[in-house]
Amino acid sequence: MKYTYTEKKDTRSGFGAGLAELADTNPNVVALCADLIGSLKMEKFIEKAPERFFQTGIAEANMMGMAAGLTINGKIPFAGTFANFATSRVYDQIRQSIAYSNKNVKIAASHAGVTLGEDGATHQVLEDIGMMKMLPGMTVINPCDYNQTKAATLAAAAHEGPVYLRFGRPVVPVFIPEDMPFEIGKGILLQEGTDVTIVATGHLVWESLLAADELEKEGISCEIINIHTIKPLDEEIILKSVEKTGKLVSAEEHNYLGGLGESVAGMLSRRRPTPQEFVAVHDTFGESGTPAELMKKYQIDSEAVIKAVKKIIERTK
Repeated sequence: MKYTYTEKKDTRSGFGAGLAELADTNPNVVALCADLIGSLKMEKFIEKAPERFFQTGIAEANMMGMAAGLTINGKIPFAGTFANFATSRVYDQIRQSIAYSNKNVKIAASHAGVTLGEDGATHQVLEDIGMMKMLPGMTVINPCDYNQTKAATLAAAAHEGPVYLRFGRPVVPVFIPEDMPFEIGKGILLQEGTDVTIVATGHLVWESLLAADELEKEGISCEIINIHTIKPLDEEIILKSVEKTGKLVSAEEHNYLGGLGESVAGMLSRRRPTPQEFVAVHDTFGESGTPAELMKKYQIDSEAVIKAVKKIIERTK
């Protein structure tokens, strides 16, 4: 495998590291948190710039309104809470005060997906990407590891307009090089292949690399694209790949309704109809368990990617 790792870190720590760097490099960046400082790794930002931090308490709707207001005088607010509370609980405020008004707010959404683990279904949001990508003007980013999350945080601050930045709780392999460029809206070709295209986002990028490594032993060549930005979607990198492979598997830690796979399928139906299989949670809530147990049960691990690849190859014989 071209990509290997020497350590595991949580992606939320990548966000914390990026935010701490912004405390030093961008005086307009401010941070807000709904009583989850430790969970979102905001401590270093607070140490460096305490006057630019606002603790809103468990009042997420107020936090979004405050963030929108702070943009009026040129501030760049990062409003942080769990992904479930950053979307479902405050969707009206985001739609009306941030998206409709095109405010330069960065919504920092941690603990997304079933890999939140033992906290269970009430906290394991699996519909947030769909909710946020439907808002006009909203950029949706879902990085895959610590390094990419840090880079995404820096890119979000430099981007003009509302951003939904999604990351997670568990430790996962750090495999993206620290110096790999991060450009909003541009996918990354991680591995070339000839038999099938795998388009993955978030934690499923590493699982897809693991799957491709196993499939290669069986003579199946997988091309892997890291789609860290779900909106705007990099259509050209996907189209170029399926022109070669003729088939595609999408992989994500999200409901298959409304997620990356649906965006890809819609684009392909308009531009180049292509057989596709979905590796995603299939229209259900999660439950309490370890991240590994839940990824296996809901079929969003490397084994599920292998099965989907074999299925699409069988379908297209």
